[in-house]
Amino acid sequence: MITAASNGRIKRLIQLNQKARLRREEDIFVVEGIRMFLEAPLEKIREVYVSERFLEQCGCRDRLEQTGYEVVSDSLFEKISDTVTPQGILCVVEQLHYNKKKLMQKETPLFLILENIQDPGNLGTMLRTGEGAGVSAVIMSRDTVDPYNPKVIRSTMGSIYRVPFWQAEDLRAETEALREQGVRVFAAHLQGSCEYTKADYSGGSAFLIGNEGNGLRPETAALADACVRIPMEGEVESLNAAVAASLLMYEARRQRGERKG
Repeated sequence: MITAASNGRIKRLIQLNQKARLRREEDIFVVEGIRMFLEAPLEKIREVYVSERFLEQCGCRDRLEQTGYEVVSDSLFEKISDTVTPQGILCVVEQLHYNKKKLMQKETPLFLILENIQDPGNLGTMLRTGEGAGVSAVIMSRDTVDPYNPKVIRSTMGSIYRVPFWQAEDLRAETEALREQGVRVFAAHLQGSCEYTKADYSGGSAFLIGNEGNGLRPETAALADACVRIPMEGEVESLNAAVAASLLMYEARRQRGERKG
């Protein structure tokens, strides 16, 4: 059992939770909780740490035997956990990588393109909603919050394992590459020329969503084939970025369902 905070593995776990650069360098990330452990691809799990109390009460011993695990004292587990009320299990998982070219060439794909999203909860919600709406992938600018941030991970509720995503070195180039593949790009914009329900998303489509406070940069919005707006009542000027993205993704899903029907 690991009981000392000075243990090298314990120090490394704390740093992995705190430092995106270290996660990128080692190509790994940390997840917490029984659900995140059970849903993680078995071949991607590198290390598992459980508290004494968790080991006494858990009902997943078969999977723990498959992955192997280290026991950590209850008091120490609270220190390495990124949550207020730890469940008692923490895993180190390999980062996920996808074939971008193959995803871009899917028949009638649906993409979410994010520019400079900063709130971890927003990003996690968009990944989770993206799974529910059936998006092909989520593409993020390099200045978007790290998708392996612990708060992002928790907000995805497991969708981090199933929704393809990547951070683009050049968001403009990747957006233009989608257009070359016949994907129509729509920017969520307050000055959109039409309401979002009036545009046609039944073919290959992508939605551009901008920063929570400033929206899309003008040069990014200019990449779109069309700018669409979400109508507002009262004195509300705009919606939360994750809410806006959800409305657009589910409108695309609705239209595609009607076409199939």
